[in-house]
Amino acid sequence: MSAFASDAALDDVRDTTGNGTEVDVATNLLTGAVRLSILWTQEILLSPEDAAKVAAALARAADQGRQISSSKPAEHCEPRPE
Repeated sequence: MSAFASDAALDDVRDTTGNGTEVDVATNLLTGAVRLSILWTQEILLSPEDAAKVAAALARAADQGRQISSSKPAEHCEPRPE
C-alpha cells in the first residue's frame, strides 16, 4: 500500500505531442510531502489548460501537505528507515 494519494483531476492530462506522457501530483498522507512525477519520460509538454490543472493540483497538494505536517509531531515528519 502506498502512502501517496494522487490527484484524480490529472487523470486526463497528457503530453501535447501525443506520446502518452503523464503527470502525477500526490501527497504523502503520512508526512505531508508533495510528489510531482512525470511518467514515461524526462519532460512533458502541456497545453495551457493542462498546465493550469497541474498548477491547481500542486496548490491543493501543498495545502493538504501543510495540514498533515502541522498535525504531526516534528519527529514524525520524516519517514523512518526500515
